[in-house]
Amino acid sequence: MSDPSSCAGTSQSKPPPKYPKKKYEKKEADLSEEDLDLKKQLELYVERIQDPNPELQRAALESMRQEILTSTSSMAYVAKPLKFLRPHYGILKDFFETLPDSDFKKRLADVLSALALTMSAEGERESLKYKLLDSEGNIGSWGHKYVRNLAGEITQEYKERSEDINFPIDDILNLVEQIVAIHMKHNAEPEAVDILMEVDELHSDVLTGNVDSTNFWRTCLYLISAARFLPEDDRRLALGIACTIYLEAEEFANALQIALFLDDEEVFSRVEEVFTSCDDLLKKKQLCYIFAQHAHLLDGHAGAGAGVYSAAQYLAATFVNAFVNAGFRQDKLMTVPPDSSGFWVFKSKEHAKISAAASLGMILLWDVDFRLPQMYNYICSNDNYVIAGALLGVGLVNCNVDKNFYRAFAVLRNYLGNEDSAIRIGAIMGLGIAYAGAQENQIRRLLTAILKDGKETPLDVIAFTAISLGLVCVGSNNETAAQAIVDALMVRSESEMGEPLTRLLALGYGLLYLGQESLGLGLGLENTSKASKTVNVKIRKYWDLTLLSCAYAGIGDVKIVRKLLSHCSEHLETGDIHQGPAVLGIAMVATAEELGLEMSIRSLEHLLQYGKPNIRRAVPLALGLLCTSNPKVKVINILSELSHDTDSEVAMAAVISLGLIGAGTNNACIVGMLRKFSRYYHEDDGLLFCVRIAQGLVHLGKGLLTLNPYHCNRFLLSPTAFAGLITLLHACLDMKTIILGKYHFVLYFLVLAMRPKMLMTVDENLEPLSVPVRVGQAVGVESMAGQPTTIINSRTMMTPALLGAGQRAELATGKYVPLSPTLEGHVILIEKSRAQRR
Repeated sequence: MSDPSSCAGTSQSKPPPKYPKKKYEKKEADLSEEDLDLKKQLELYVERIQDPNPELQRAALESMRQEILTSTSSMAYVAKPLKFLRPHYGILKDFFETLPDSDFKKRLADVLSALALTMSAEGERESLKYKLLDSEGNIGSWGHKYVRNLAGEITQEYKERSEDINFPIDDILNLVEQIVAIHMKHNAEPEAVDILMEVDELHSDVLTGNVDSTNFWRTCLYLISAARFLPEDDRRLALGIACTIYLEAEEFANALQIALFLDDEEVFSRVEEVFTSCDDLLKKKQLCYIFAQHAHLLDGHAGAGAGVYSAAQYLAATFVNAFVNAGFRQDKLMTVPPDSSGFWVFKSKEHAKISAAASLGMILLWDVDFRLPQMYNYICSNDNYVIAGALLGVGLVNCNVDKNFYRAFAVLRNYLGNEDSAIRIGAIMGLGIAYAGAQENQIRRLLTAILKDGKETPLDVIAFTAISLGLVCVGSNNETAAQAIVDALMVRSESEMGEPLTRLLALGYGLLYLGQESLGLGLGLENTSKASKTVNVKIRKYWDLTLLSCAYAGIGDVKIVRKLLSHCSEHLETGDIHQGPAVLGIAMVATAEELGLEMSIRSLEHLLQYGKPNIRRAVPLALGLLCTSNPKVKVINILSELSHDTDSEVAMAAVISLGLIGAGTNNACIVGMLRKFSRYYHEDDGLLFCVRIAQGLVHLGKGLLTLNPYHCNRFLLSPTAFAGLITLLHACLDMKTIILGKYHFVLYFLVLAMRPKMLMTVDENLEPLSVPVRVGQAVGVESMAGQPTTIINSRTMMTPALLGAGQRAELATGKYVPLSPTLEGHVILIEKSRAQRR
C-alpha cells in the first residue's frame, strides 16, 4: 500500500480546533526530531482521511491504524500517537458523521473507538459507541487497557439498558463474549468473571467455554473467593460453576469440598456425581476421607450414629412434620396406608405419643370430613396416651371451623371425666382449641365444673382447664368464668403455688379480659384487682402483671409500657417470677403499630444488657411476639446472637423465637442459621429439639400459612390468634419444665394463629375467580393529597396470590370491583357494570 504522504494533491480542510493542553502535551519546540516527524505524519493522515479520493482515504486510515496499533501494544503509558491526535479527535468525529454506511466508515469507527480511550469525555462511553458500529474488528488488537476500558463502559451501558426490559442487549453481549475470551487467554480470569457478573451472564456457557487446563485453577479460585461477598442465589451459582469446572478438570477433591459446602437439598446428588465421575480407586478413597472428616448429614450430626433417633428427635420430627404439612391432608408419617398408619405413633415413647397422634389433626387441619375415621381409630386404642393425642387432634381439625358444628363437642365431652389425667387434658385442650372464641355456655359450664372439683383434681388438669376456659371465653369479661379460676387457685396447696403450671391459671384469667380495657367494658382493672388480693402472695405479682398485659394487649398505651418497664428495672431476689410476664407484656401492648414496635425493640435491647436472667430469658420471646411471621433483619441478628448465649434457656427461647418470626416465610437467612445450629447443638437434646421446632415453623404449611394475628392491613387483631401465641410464650417462660417436659403438646396452641396468607378472589357464586393483582410493599398515604398509590415495588400476578409481611394488594384490572376495602383473605369481586347499578 502506498504511503499517503507521497500522494499528489492536497485537500481543503478546516484548521483543527484548539483543545486545552494536557500536562503531558509538550510544545512543538520541545519535541525531538523523531517525535516532530511523527506528529506531522499523523496530521497528514488526518487530512488524507478527509480527502474525496476513496483510495487515498483507505490508505491514510490504514497507516494511522498501524501507527496506533504499534504504539498501543503496551499501554503502560499514553502512546505518542494518541497524544498527537488529541486535537484532531473532534475533526474525525465530525467527518465520521458525514460518511454514508460503508466498510470505510466501519474501519474509521474502529479507530475512533481506540482514540476515545483517552480523548472521550467522562461518561460519554464513546469507545463502546463506535465499537458497536464495527463489532467485527478484533478488540484485543488495541491492547489490554482498551479492553478493560471497553468492559467498564459495557457495564454502565448494561445497567441503563436493563432498566427497560424492551431494550435489546444482544449487541453488548456479543462484545462481552469477545472480552471474556481475551481475558481468559491473557491470565485475566478475575476480570472475565467480573464482567459476566456485571451483565448477569455468569450462568451462561461463556465462562466454561473458555476454561482450559491452563486457566481453570485461577478461575475457580476467584469464583470461590468472590462467592463470599455475593447474595445467596449468586453465591450458589458461582460455587456451582466452580464445582462443575473442577469436575471437568478431574479435580474431584475440590469438587467434593464445594459440594459439601453448598449443603442444599441437592447435596447428596452432587456428592454422588463426584464419586461416580471418579474412576481412580485411590482418589475415591481420598474422597471418602474428606467425606468422613466432614461428618456430613442432611439433618446435622447424630450422636448415636446416622439413622439412630433419640426419643427427643422422634418427638421433634413429629412436630416438624405437623407444622410443615399443616392443612395439606397428606404426609409421609401419619397418612400412610392403613397397614402402617400407626407405625410412627407407636414408635414414640409414653407422653410423646400424645403429640404424635395429635399431629394427624394438624395435617387434616380445617377438613372435618376427610379421613376422620382414622382419628377415631386412635380414640379406640388401648394406649391412654394415644387416646389423649387423638382427642387433641379432633380439636385441632375443628380449629376456627364454624363453632355451631358440634361433631367435636359430641366426641370430646365423653372424656372430660376420664380417670386418666392425660386423656382428660387431651379432651380439655381439644375443646379449648376447637371452640376458642365461641363463648358457648354449654362448654363454659363443663369446664367450670372441672375447676370446681377441688383438690382431688390434678394440678395439670386444672391448669389446662383454665387455659381452655380462657380461650373459649377470650375477651368476654365473663365474671362466672373468672371467679371459677380464682376459686380453683385458692384451694391449691401452698407447695403448688411455686409450680410452673400454676401460672397458667393466671394466664387463663387474663385471657378473659384480653384487649378489653380500651373498650371500657366489664369489671375493669380496678375491680379485677380486688380479686387478685385473694390470690396467694407467691403468685400475686405474676397474676397482676399477666392481667395488666392481657387487658391492654394491642392497645399501644405508652403509660402501660412504662409501668411494665419499671417492674423490669427492679432488682429482685432469686425466685421472683413476675418480671417474665412484664417483659412479654411490653410486646403485647406495643405490637399495635409500627413506631411503638420499633421503640419496644430498642427497650428490649436495653433489658438484655442490664436485666437479670429471668428477664433475659423472656426478651427473645417478646421479640418473637413483636415480629411474628415478619423476619426483620435487626431482630434476626439479635436472636442469632442470643442463640449462643451461655444461659441455655436464653438460647432455647431465642431459637424458638427465630421460628416464630420466620413462621411460614421460608426465610433463607433463618433457614441457614437453623441448619448451622442443628450441627452446633447436636450434643444438646434440648436445644436441638428447639432447633427442629423452629425449622418446622419457618416452613409452616410449606410457606402458605402465617401466624401473624393482625389482619385488614394490621387494623384488626384476632383475639383467638393472639391468645394462642401468648399461651405458648407463657409456657416457654419455663422451657425445661413444660416444653422439654411432658407438656410439649402446648406447641399445638399455635394452631389458633394459623391462617392462609394468600389472597383468594371469588365471584358472586363464591367460585374461584382468577384476576390480575399488583402486590407490593404497603405505604402510608394518610397525609398525602389526591389518590396516591398505596404500594411500592409492586409486581403483577394472578390470584390466588401470596401476601408477605407488610405487603398489600391492589386490583390490576378495571373490570371488577372488590366488596372488601382490603384485599386479603377471601374477597368477593363483582363486575364493575353491575356494581354501578347496585
